[in-house]
Amino acid sequence: MSLNEKANIGKLFDGIAKTYDKFNHVTSLGIDIWWRNEAIGGMTPVKSMLDVAIGTGDVAMTAIRKNKAQHVTGIDLSQEMMNIGIEKVAKAGMKGKVDFMLGSALDMPYDDCQFEAVTCAYGIRNFSELDRGLSEMYRVMKPGGQLVILEFSYPKNPVIRWGYNLYFSHIMPWLGKIISNDGSAYRYFLNSVKQFIWGEEMIAHLRDAGFVNAKFRTMTFGITTLYTATK
Repeated sequence: MSLNEKANIGKLFDGIAKTYDKFNHVTSLGIDIWWRNEAIGGMTPVKSMLDVAIGTGDVAMTAIRKNKAQHVTGIDLSQEMMNIGIEKVAKAGMKGKVDFMLGSALDMPYDDCQFEAVTCAYGIRNFSELDRGLSEMYRVMKPGGQLVILEFSYPKNPVIRWGYNLYFSHIMPWLGKIISNDGSAYRYFLNSVKQFIWGEEMIAHLRDAGFVNAKFRTMTFGITTLYTATK
């Protein structure tokens, strides 16, 4: 996966925005909802939260619904994804509680020590510069703030890995073509997962960025990993 592909990630998500939520729920059999609930459910309630790569707003809405954040600011490179999110937030009666901003996670227009919590669900592997993105998250977080990251990981178990490869290489692109008429976008997802770091290697990068109490927990046979840390 080239840096050029990551540089154009906003356009990739713009192209599948209208069917993104449906695709996620169908292909994960709804488990993606549980992953978000687990990640947000473990947070200590805060007033201000930043959701990096907010997309269609599911993490932000989960935080509001669970009373884990009074207000969520979200930033993303895909305006089309956020347009869907804006509609969802309004329909859920959360208007004014979730704000969307077009921008890069590598150069965020926020003050130092502005947010009590920073979250990122399934977006960090798309950063063209991981350490720069983590440093930005650290910069905008208040001392004592919480970091919560959800990201796909590549299963260690050979049987699970075989099924994972089959599903992501053949079934997911096929479903992607049916649901969104764009199977190539989902082939990119498999490559991005296989080439991205996870587990202890990711923890090392969090520590290098300045975070403490960095921990990780794999879920659902290791296909996704929850990372938590503090500033």
